[in-house]
Parts: sequence; structure tokens; C-alpha cells
Amino acid sequence: MNVITVASRKGGAGKTTLTAHLAGHAHALGRRCLVIDADPQGSLSLCNALREEQALPLLTAERGIERALALAAVENYDYVFIDTAPTLWVMVQTAIRAATLVVVPARPGFLDLAAVRETVKTASDFNKPYAVVLNACPVKRGDKEAPTVAQSRAYLEHYGIPVWSGQVSQRAGFVLSLAGGASSGEEGAQSPAAEEIGRLWTAIERSVEAINSAHNNAHADAGATAGRAA
Repeated sequence: MNVITVASRKGGAGKTTLTAHLAGHAHALGRRCLVIDADPQGSLSLCNALREEQALPLLTAERGIERALALAAVENYDYVFIDTAPTLWVMVQTAIRAATLVVVPARPGFLDLAAVRETVKTASDFNKPYAVVLNACPVKRGDKEAPTVAQSRAYLEHYGIPVWSGQVSQRAGFVLSLAGGASSGEEGAQSPAAEEIGRLWTAIERSVEAINSAHNNAHADAGATAGRAA
């Protein structure tokens, strides 16, 4: 079971929107997905309810993240997506600690970037892989990033913070599709919004595969060492 925790200390970074679109996209590709709404605002629960008969299995964190994840493990989901509150309180730390990969959305601009460093520190403290996703960006003109996006990318790279090479743009389609009960990919597979989420999902899935492979190799090496010692 792979756990994708979407976290940022900054409110308005787009955590819920990104979580809903990624989960919907993964579901459309045939992955067995569960979503966990760990934000007291309940925005992810609302988005999921709008899917009506296509709603994904959902749990809240009212009785703790650990309990929700234990139930998910019993059901053997492929992916669990956790939407978190804009804090670094205990429940968010628990969600980060449980993650296979932490996705940190950030709008371009110094306010979001300052908050990124707090979230990154928490992930690093728990030795969890993470990547920043530049979100709600000005739409590219051809292949050229907006100056604020390029500046934000350079800032993060200066501090050695991994950043996804793409971007998620500020598009009405992201909000309108969720309001209509679907992710961008489910509503229009060829739309620019769907293409961006599709590229992000591909990057996430490849990262998860690499993380799991590294863990499996480490366990195999540890087992071989223990066998030789015996």
C-alpha cells in the first residue's frame, strides 16, 4: 500500500484540489484508491460527495490517522491519498510519518516558499521522500515559464529542495471539474488540465516505484548480512 500525503504549512496552497485530482486520476487508471480527509474543514469530503455514485472510498481522521491507515491496509488499497490541514500539528506530522511520498504544493511566491521549508524540514526529520509541486502557476506561453515560476524553482533548487520539473497551472478547469463531480482527467482526457495532472501522476508513480525498489533492496541486503552473521 502506497501512501501519498499532500502537505503544506501554508493555507491556500491547493492541497485539497491536488489531492482530489490525483486520486480521481489514479482511480480512472484502475488503481484501487482510498482518500483520507485529515483537514477539519472537510473540503476533500465535499469534493468526494459531489462524485455521487463515482465517489471514492473515504475515511476521515477523526479517530486518528493510524486507525484509518490500518483499515486501508486491511482492504489492500493500491494508493491512499491524505489531504492535510495547513498546520504542522500532531495529526499532520503523523500523516507525513506514514507517507511513502510527501507531495508539497506551493504557489509561486515568497510566502508559499517560506512555508515549504517548514514542511520539508518535517519530512526530512522523519526521513521521508518528498517533492515540491509548483501549483496554481501562470499558464506557460509555449515552453517558457512565467518569471515568478522560474524564480521560485531557482529558490528551491538553491536550498537543495526537490521540485517537480513540471507545473500545475491556474486553470478554471481544475475547479469546474471537481464541482461537476470528476477529476480533470475523467472529465476531459485531452484538456490542458488533464495533461498536467497526468504528467504529475506519472512522476509520482515512478517515484513511488523507485522508493519501494530501494526499500526492497535495503531489506534484501540486511537479510543477506544477517544470514552471513548467523
